Amino acid sequence: MKILIVGCGRVGSQVAADMDKAGHDVVIIDRDPNQFSRAAVRGVLTNDFKGNQVVGNGTDADVLRRAGVEDADGFVAVTEGDNRNIMAAQIAKHIFKVPRVVCRIYDPDRADAYEKLGIHTICPTLEGAKHIEKTLGER
Repeated sequence: MKILIVGCGRVGSQVAADMDKAGHDVVIIDRDPNQFSRAAVRGVLTNDFKGNQVVGNGTDADVLRRAGVEDADGFVAVTEGDNRNIMAAQIAKHIFKVPRVVCRIYDPDRADAYEKLGIHTICPTLEGAKHIEKTLGER
């Protein structure tokens, strides 16, 4: 499966490394070229990483084309901003027709709205709260 990931922070780089190790064709995009070296220093995107790294804005159609979005089977948007993530996810899903699109959204109200628009969202704010509540409820 060919997977494009927008955002080379802790989550994006970890997903990229894990999917690469599982044998998928991975391309990770970030507008800050230093993010790739930071991921390497953390021991995530090491020399073993066989995927490609693209410097650019993940909401720019030309950057996405250069990264191979037209052949992508999956797309993950995990930048630091909800607006950028949802814009990138919508471009991937509606313009480039990527079949599987996942978008991280911190704002729970937005997550629900975008889910209704057909964008699969993951909200760490809600998921974290649920996990804490469950853990506190266990004896």
